[in-house]
Amino acid sequence: MYIDVNGQSLYAYTGGKAFDAGQPTVVFIHGVLNDHSVWILQSRHFAHNGWNVLAIDLPGQGRSGGQPPASVEDAAATVLALLDAVQAPRAALVGHSFGSLIALQAAATAPERVSHLALCGTAFPMKVSPALLDASLNAPEKAIHMVNVFSHSTLSPPPSALGPGTWLYGASRALMRRVLASNRAVNVFHTGFKACDDYAGGEQAMAAVPCPTLFIVGRHDQMTPPKAARALAQRARNASLVEVDAGHALMLEAPGPVLDALRSFLAG
Repeated sequence: MYIDVNGQSLYAYTGGKAFDAGQPTVVFIHGVLNDHSVWILQSRHFAHNGWNVLAIDLPGQGRSGGQPPASVEDAAATVLALLDAVQAPRAALVGHSFGSLIALQAAATAPERVSHLALCGTAFPMKVSPALLDASLNAPEKAIHMVNVFSHSTLSPPPSALGPGTWLYGASRALMRRVLASNRAVNVFHTGFKACDDYAGGEQAMAAVPCPTLFIVGRHDQMTPPKAARALAQRARNASLVEVDAGHALMLEAPGPVLDALRSFLAG
């Protein structure tokens, strides 16, 4: 589904379902060099169980037009503009990594628009090592390799994610290459990493969020270790935490437990 947001075409995967104003809405927001497909199991489940699903490609990458957001705040404004465009008064926001910061900032900017906030593989501050930040700009293939090594705790996902026999590391690397190649004018890899590294408002944003907040962390996450979410969790007013047996790519490495956690959380 393509949606006009601020004069640009934004792609949102809907699970094959038409938007129904009578149903609750959930927006899934991916991380750096990912797209809507990393939420495939979770988004399809909710789309077929009474929810409007908008699993987006961030602007300027994947199937979406426009300029890649240069900051967390810019990306959060796009998410809120998306809700305006589909005339959704409120939505649950679910974000992974960079997407978790975007969801957090959107919830803090317009708390009346957000019913639930789920932060997957999050951290604050979400600092990027200088070596990785430089590689994302000057040696992106090397950086893609580094990120995939640090993001995965296993080589193959359960069948409910990408199917039996799938090489998780290779599939994730191919996705990152494809997203990087989707914008020849702007390096969306470096732009996204720099936005994560620059974001300074996490604790203040978390303190401003009144809705229930779920933290889903990967026990073996080397990119955003569970302890890195502590500063946000301490600021949250109404928080719960679920730890799953996975690395940073927790939606693919532990698709069932992540779905179970989201299903239980959003049911409330």
